[in-house]
Amino acid sequence: MASNPKDIRPTAATLYYLPIKTRMPLKFGPEITTEVTCARVRVDVQGENGNTAVGWGETPLSVQWVWPSLLPYEERHSVLKAFCGRLVDLWGGGVLDQPGHPMEIGHRFLDDILPGLLLKFNGEVREGKEPMPWLAALVCASAFDIALHDAYGKLHGVSVYQTYNAEYMNADLSAYLTPADGSAISFVGKYPADFLVSSPPNTLKAWHLVGGKDPITPEELTGSEPDDGYPVLLQDWIRRDNLTCLKVKLTGTDASWDFKRTVSVGAVAIEEGVDWLSVDFNCTVSKPEYVNQ
Repeated sequence: MASNPKDIRPTAATLYYLPIKTRMPLKFGPEITTEVTCARVRVDVQGENGNTAVGWGETPLSVQWVWPSLLPYEERHSVLKAFCGRLVDLWGGGVLDQPGHPMEIGHRFLDDILPGLLLKFNGEVREGKEPMPWLAALVCASAFDIALHDAYGKLHGVSVYQTYNAEYMNADLSAYLTPADGSAISFVGKYPADFLVSSPPNTLKAWHLVGGKDPITPEELTGSEPDDGYPVLLQDWIRRDNLTCLKVKLTGTDASWDFKRTVSVGAVAIEEGVDWLSVDFNCTVSKPEYVNQ
């Protein structure tokens, strides 16, 4: 790809861990979460004119989602953190020294570097054990990618979303996407900006997550719920925050429980005038018939 004066290169990376304790147990999929570690990343970049900027990215290391397994939580958690440490060395060590737009740098990293890094990491750290999955590697890498895009926008003094076009990028989408054989679709001359809303809304609907352990009715209260001034029951949350959208966590493995849970939440939603319900099986369903039925 050709280069242009707007290109950047990462020059340093710093990693921080933010431990988060959940107020109440959160059940999604086959496991229950009471804590999560957020990986927060700082990436320093330099432009072709010598100017510098700093960007920040963050993602939760959602162990149960990126690595569903019977292995203990802490074992998987520690492996994810160790892999993040390997990424710091790469992003700050000159491996990504070839300049470009963040989309080009990120694509190059995912295609040319991350697969080999994961293979080597599993060979060294997980030899003879269950390997860390590709999804986990992608999530760990995402915080660095977010920070890179953030730094790029700051360096040029614009929203990074205004840079996904021919003025800033060195190649169109045909460099990244190949249409299926026989397709009439072409990405030549197309950029991400062509598929983005030109005047994005300033506000979005807030979706309230209803975890599998969240009490819905007073009969479900056990007396162990926190007494800290925040709501516990779904109805109280809806009234406190004027909620109109609910995302319901289900098991994906117990159809009877999932159905009853959806009906229970739906009854409260109807009573309180909620507009939207969405169910989330967290990738536990293997057959569409389960959801359709």
